[in-house]
Amino acid sequence: MSFGPPARLGGMRTLIVTEFVSLDGVMEAPGGEPGYAHSGWVAPRFTEALGEYKLQEQLEADVLLLGRVTYESFHGAWPQRDGEMAEKINTMRKVVASTTVARSDWANTTVVNDDVLGAVATLKQEDGGPILVAGSRTLVHGLLTAGLVDQLHLQVFPVILGSGDRLFPETETPIALELLEAQPLPGGVQIQRYRVA
Repeated sequence: MSFGPPARLGGMRTLIVTEFVSLDGVMEAPGGEPGYAHSGWVAPRFTEALGEYKLQEQLEADVLLLGRVTYESFHGAWPQRDGEMAEKINTMRKVVASTTVARSDWANTTVVNDDVLGAVATLKQEDGGPILVAGSRTLVHGLLTAGLVDQLHLQVFPVILGSGDRLFPETETPIALELLEAQPLPGGVQIQRYRVA
């Protein structure tokens, strides 16, 4: 299965937010994280095609940008895993936005403790492949509000969860999007790729 490559902005890294999201916009605890009533809602609908999409997306990225909670989840899981996805995540450049994590022993990981938006803006000025942000709701809200997100890659699941943390922040100014691709996958998940206008 083929998916279009991320659009590049001339001379800059493209910042892509990629998320599993329910039809009603919930992104909380897709993989079984504790503390949420519907935790693990992705697994029953995860297919080989979706796995291929996530692998390709990860392989095309140069930098993984994470908030603290998602970083702790990833750091607790990926170093113990094998395979192409695990190898990419474990070896690629990672940037963690956190005021409480001082440093990380995960290979190729840098922690940013202050002026996260400034650090991300600087990172985007570098030449290179995409910056990928997964999970990291608080960070994503800040990046969207600050206008630092270039693309949204949503994997929309055919389920209404009815409660939980939402992907999108409440903003006074609407955020306009341009649809780049919409593609249904077996099992009912739809890939939606948007450029932030």
